[in-house]
Amino acid sequence: MEEKHIKYYSHHLGRDIEMLVYGSWGYPILVFPTTLGRYYQAKDMGLIESVRGLVDSGKYKIYCIDSVDADSWYAKHLNPEARVLNHIQYDKFLTNELVPYIRNECRVDKIGVAGCSFGGFHSANFAFRHPDTVAYLVSMSGAFDIRNFMDGFYDDNVYFSNPVDFMPNEQSWRYNHMKIVLGTSDWDICLESNIKMSNILSSKGIDHWLDIRGWEKHDWQLWNKMFPDYLSRIM
Repeated sequence: MEEKHIKYYSHHLGRDIEMLVYGSWGYPILVFPTTLGRYYQAKDMGLIESVRGLVDSGKYKIYCIDSVDADSWYAKHLNPEARVLNHIQYDKFLTNELVPYIRNECRVDKIGVAGCSFGGFHSANFAFRHPDTVAYLVSMSGAFDIRNFMDGFYDDNVYFSNPVDFMPNEQSWRYNHMKIVLGTSDWDICLESNIKMSNILSSKGIDHWLDIRGWEKHDWQLWNKMFPDYLSRIM
């Protein structure tokens, strides 16, 4: 499987941010790491190997991006306003720099996004904030309420980074084109979060697939089964 390491300088972040890219062609899927994870996490934990056949066949091209969690949601050394502002800069990097680069490289109008656990939050939050740039969302064991990271602080930036808050007020037509998968399991610590998010989407008439699997824990063994299954079905 073709692998390419990229250092991408972000003007919004003011530094290099690293990626691993798998495949030479195919529909692009941007993969976010779990909590405080790095760009190589999906490779190390077997997620990339799980979709080798889909990548080698040219169906998908996978972009594994670095996180800035240590400077944003998990930056307890910063005040809450600074944490969310750092996330907003990351969102601007994705929206204005990385995603246009991926769209141009793959010659598509919209991309796919995916992630496990906290990466599931990142993928869903980005897709729901920017439906004009996302066609496919695969969130595996994600949680969708960020307020417990904010120590009581709340402003518009928190609101628009918190899908359980802003999605009930969104217009459903903006998501009619998007294929949405919320994957979870009976033993998943994020089961209730996924049911709640599914209920919000259902109340808006937004089509999606809530997949609750049996008796597996919130871990890579589950996600490495989910990811190839979801990618093989959504296109």
